[in-house]
Amino acid sequence: GAILANVPVVNMAGAEGFIGIISHFGISNGLFPLLIFMGVGAMTDFGPLIANPKTALLGGAAQFGIFGSLVGAAALSQYTGMVDFTLQQSAAISIIGGADGPTSIFIANRLAPEMLGTIAVAAYSYMALVPVIQPPIMRALTTEEERKIKMPSLRKVNRMEKLALPIIILMLAILFLPESTLLIGAFAFGNFAKESGVVERLNETMQNSLINIVTIFLGLGVGSKLAADKFLVLDTMGVMIIGLLAFSAGTAAGVLMAKVMNKFSPKDKQINPLIGAAGVSAVPMAARVVSKEGQKYDSSNILLMHAMGPNVAGVIGSAVAAGVLLSIFK
Repeated sequence: GAILANVPVVNMAGAEGFIGIISHFGISNGLFPLLIFMGVGAMTDFGPLIANPKTALLGGAAQFGIFGSLVGAAALSQYTGMVDFTLQQSAAISIIGGADGPTSIFIANRLAPEMLGTIAVAAYSYMALVPVIQPPIMRALTTEEERKIKMPSLRKVNRMEKLALPIIILMLAILFLPESTLLIGAFAFGNFAKESGVVERLNETMQNSLINIVTIFLGLGVGSKLAADKFLVLDTMGVMIIGLLAFSAGTAAGVLMAKVMNKFSPKDKQINPLIGAAGVSAVPMAARVVSKEGQKYDSSNILLMHAMGPNVAGVIGSAVAAGVLLSIFK
């Protein structure tokens, strides 16, 4: 997409160009991120979160990276003069800390469309680099004994609980943070269609062909925003650095929250702090990284399903954070 946007003469990123048309169709109006959220909802299992609801706190703590980097980006612009970001641009950059590509694109399109390409590249780069960035942070903040903590098996969650949760989440969003309803509504719809068990053909489409097609168009559409004269500038480096710090801070906050929760938990209900790193929104990559890291210290310690609780909570948390930013800065 970026290469096509910079082909001279033909102007593929223009209003009538190939990738320009794609961008106008699904990026400028926010359609593609919503369709991807629908597919992610269809692929998500709320069971681990329902079985151990306190792990939602880990997903919430991981959003610290978003709000911390918002303050950092604003302060960097205000006091150093190294970069010149408005509050709206700082808010759009900060959402990178949630490691959620579709949400980053959705927010950037609303608050800082001129930076959409840069923010999307940063968000997806750090999502891809989860296995590289997170493990050193997890090791630095935990002891070997903590990494070996075994958590009890999760209880079996019944179907009615799984059917009720997306509806409850949607109703709460409508009542308390309507700005987040677009993202959470798409996510809840996809999940409800999956858990209903009566529209399997639509569920399969959302999980596979639809999300794959939209991902192709999303990549090409974002590429249309990567003209060299706008992307290869100093501000791009600032966005990448702030995004990395935001993502790292979110990972660290999730791990530290788990350690704090252990201070108030009995010995037989201790949380392995590694699962706090899964509180970022990179589903299911972050949960897999947590599981792999835990097995390095005890091959019999299976953390994957435990990590899916905060991982799913992180998806909801990033959508809520997006709603908060929109309500303040739009």
